[in-house]
Amino acid sequence: MDDKAYERVLTNVGPRLRRLRQDRGVTLTALSETTGISVSTLSRLESGGRKATLELLLPLAQAHQVPLDELVGAPEVGDPRVRAVPQRRAHMTVVPLTRQPGGLQAYKLVIDPVAGEPDLRTHEGYEWLYVLSGRLRLLLADRDVVLRSGEAAEFDTRLPHWFGPAGGEPVEVLSLFGRQGERMHVRARPRGQDKED
Repeated sequence: MDDKAYERVLTNVGPRLRRLRQDRGVTLTALSETTGISVSTLSRLESGGRKATLELLLPLAQAHQVPLDELVGAPEVGDPRVRAVPQRRAHMTVVPLTRQPGGLQAYKLVIDPVAGEPDLRTHEGYEWLYVLSGRLRLLLADRDVVLRSGEAAEFDTRLPHWFGPAGGEPVEVLSLFGRQGERMHVRARPRGQDKED
């Protein structure tokens, strides 16, 4: 690994640790109790104010039950393949398809049907969705569209949005998300013009 790659790995450790902890719904206090590392040290480690050392990373890897190289995001030497590890979140299975934190992120999502009213949300970023199988309902501001296998949509995530299965079957989606995504062509029919509904 050259000096630039080494620096990149070290710079990304903090955000990777924070995202891993938050994805698992663990507080700094709970992680501190599990690892014996003070809350202030954990906080500075996540924010980049403290350099990662082996004595800090080993208990964190054990607490999160992930290999040390995955915890720090060390690139695999000579092998470009991404070792996708599915994660279960609420009503969906998320398979990360990118290794490095920050920048454009790719995910495969398998979303199960859920009861109740959709909860539209907003956040910074830009998202591109491609339906691999099933039908996807996308609520975006005042629009309500259904996308079928092979169709794509893109949108600014600062608009109120929600997406999930259009009906009682799971939907499989490829998602690209980034703070500054490239715009791609949208091929979706408004819900009222859906021929097979």
